[in-house]
Amino acid sequence: MSKPGFRGVFPYLVSPVQENGEINTSVLARLCEDLINSGVHGLTPLGSTGEFAYLGWQLRRQVVETVISVNKNRVPVIAGVASTTTADARFQAREFERMGCNGILAILETYFPVSDEGIYSYFKAIADAVSVPVILYTNPNFQRSDLSLALIEKLSHIENISYIKDASNNTGRLLSIMNLVEGRMQVFAASAHIPVCVMLIGGVGWMAGPACVAAKQSVELYDLCCQGNWDEAMLRQRPFWRLNQVFAKYNLAACIKGGLELQGYPVGPPLPPQAALSPEGIADVRNALLAIGAL
Repeated sequence: MSKPGFRGVFPYLVSPVQENGEINTSVLARLCEDLINSGVHGLTPLGSTGEFAYLGWQLRRQVVETVISVNKNRVPVIAGVASTTTADARFQAREFERMGCNGILAILETYFPVSDEGIYSYFKAIADAVSVPVILYTNPNFQRSDLSLALIEKLSHIENISYIKDASNNTGRLLSIMNLVEGRMQVFAASAHIPVCVMLIGGVGWMAGPACVAAKQSVELYDLCCQGNWDEAMLRQRPFWRLNQVFAKYNLAACIKGGLELQGYPVGPPLPPQAALSPEGIADVRNALLAIGAL
């Protein structure tokens, strides 16, 4: 039996860091307010677009505190938890739940290879540490240790591991996951997938950076899918996909931050050693946003 809960468009928020090393809380708060007013169904700080791998604990905490403060319980807040150690991941998850997060996006960072048993124990420890739902995040393009289908099926039996966001570029793998977990775990699309197709095969929405720069368009696309208006949804999907092609060509955080700068949000460049967008990249992002009416 499927579990009710999170559905819809959850933007992966950027982490705007000022020259003094502090989070620009005012611009992050304005972005969150505008995204909520655009109709998004939740907010996800510290996803890939949030550059979690480049932030220490204090900055991660500041990002999440800002989001929770401006949100005022209007939409679910699902915070990313990522670490190379199980103990630290468990600590982060507990702290974020204590701060008021409604869910945890669980990410595994690795240096040495980790066995399936080790990966299972890492995610189980996060789930056991909190009472809120946990979303597994797997992205083989960036992660050294990916989740196998057998491991995903095993994790789906843990009560509060209720969702997965799989960014494998393989939509067929999503269907395999759905078949294996038999409703115990719901699937969110990633920017690596075509969201309309994921919704068509049974997805419940998407968690992705592009929704930061195209929130209104993302919500409209989701609504068309919910209405079963697949012809119109696919017409909207085609120009929308251009954003994903730009992100695949350049650095993801640089593209989202560059797009937000074009829209008037002074979020700054991606964190070093990542490079800011080139003039060519800025032009490509601008054209992609113009094509969907987001600029």
